[in-house]
Formats: sequence, structure tokens, C-alpha cells
Amino acid sequence: MEANLPKRKETRKSLRIKVISMGNAEVGKSCIIKRYCEKRFVPKYLATIGIDYGVTKVQIRDREIKVNIFDMAGHPFFYEVRNEFYKDTQGVVLVYDVGQKESFDALDAWMAEMKQELGPHGNMENIVFVVCANKIDCTKHRCVDESEGRLWAESRGFLYFETSAQTGEGINEMFQTFYSAIVELCDNGGKRPTSSMSVGFTKEQADTIRRIRNSKDSWDMLGVKPGATRDEVNKAYRKLAVLLHPDKCVAPGSEDAFKAVVNARTALLKNIK
Repeated sequence: MEANLPKRKETRKSLRIKVISMGNAEVGKSCIIKRYCEKRFVPKYLATIGIDYGVTKVQIRDREIKVNIFDMAGHPFFYEVRNEFYKDTQGVVLVYDVGQKESFDALDAWMAEMKQELGPHGNMENIVFVVCANKIDCTKHRCVDESEGRLWAESRGFLYFETSAQTGEGINEMFQTFYSAIVELCDNGGKRPTSSMSVGFTKEQADTIRRIRNSKDSWDMLGVKPGATRDEVNKAYRKLAVLLHPDKCVAPGSEDAFKAVVNARTALLKNIK
């Protein structure tokens, strides 16, 4: 008789995870968290003093996840407070304001600070990072485009989302994907799954796109010295064209970089006899 009884569905063990937010002051870290946890937007800016702590429960794949969120103040003044909270973290929400280039440029400094505080035995490769390009509702003031932000994130194996704490755009999708990746990490023995780190383009391609984006003129863009010969310009162009051609390069921003290289070559050859 027992053989005919339906099997009881095994309940998966609940999971407790630690998540921190990182990014400059006023980029919207607290607003993103409040929008997700409390379904509301706080229009008046209130600076986070040191650390703001909260707990929330979410369901991921029929599994209860208890999330401990440490919302860290972005002002340098609070460094001595937040440096105690980097350890034992499974996930990081890394936020910048698409209308503040300095907040995007500061992402490397935030990563360096975390690496320093984790110490020589800390492994940032086994932490899930999600980059939030926030305040996309402020389209008139945007100065960091999607391809630039996505390239920075994906070249490091990080998740990337465009978000608006004010309208709620991208927030739920971001957190659901983020938490799912952390659950996968925990189920994988605390190691970030290899699949999440596969970006489909090389570091050389990513670095070249960044260099071209930041070039000051056509000579700099092609990587040749002013006064270079036609052959030198064409040789430099061919190398970049092979590296960045949209049919072969899937890195964010590759198409724009390729067009810029084509235009740079054309402009230089007009003035070289």
C-alpha cells in the first residue's frame, strides 16, 4: 500500500545571505533598496549615516531566502565605519548615477577598497556583483551610455542592469536575477559558477574599446604617432578592424568603436600624401 502513496515533496533548506551596497553618495543606493523592499520611492535625499541595515525574505525557485542587507554610506567620511562590513559577503550591489560620470569612474576605487579590506585571503571571484546604472529616468542629464557601463561590468563577469529607483524600472528584474545568481553560488560550494563569468569577448577587445572611447584625436584612436605614413595608418587600421569588426566582436560598444576607427582612418588619409 505504501508504494502507491504519493512521495512527499522535499522542502529545500532556507538560505541566509549577506548583501552590501557600494557606490558614491547620492547615486541612489538606498532608494533602490527601498523601492524593492518597500515598493516606494523617497524623493527627498537623506544621506545614509554609516550603515543602514535591513532584513527581507524572498522566494527564489520555491526556496526561502533571508537577505541581510547592509546599505553602506558612500561618503569618504564613513570609510572607518563601512570597512568592517565587507567580509563574509555573498553579493554586492554596485551603483552609479548615469548622469554623474565621476560616480561611474569611481567604481574601480570602490572595487579596490573592498579588495583591500578583504585582505590577501579574500576572494572577490566568489562574490556575485551586480552593477546598477541608476537614474535612467533622467535622460536629459545622461552622460554614461549603456554600452560603456555594460562593457565595464561584463568584462569583469558582473551582472548589469539599467535601473530607476523613481519609476521602478529594472529594479525587480535586477534583484531576482541577482538573488538567483547568489543561490547558484551557494549551491556551488561558494564559488561563482563558470557560466556567469563567460563574457564572449576578450580583455584586449574591451581595453581597446575603452581606449578608443577616451582617445583625444584620430592619431590617438588608431594608436599611431602624428606624422605616420599611409602604410602605418592602414596597418594600424587593419589590426583594429580585425579586432573590433561587429561580425566578430560582441563586446558592448564594439560597433561604435569600429565606426570611429573607420572615420579616423578616412580623416587621416585625406591629409597624408
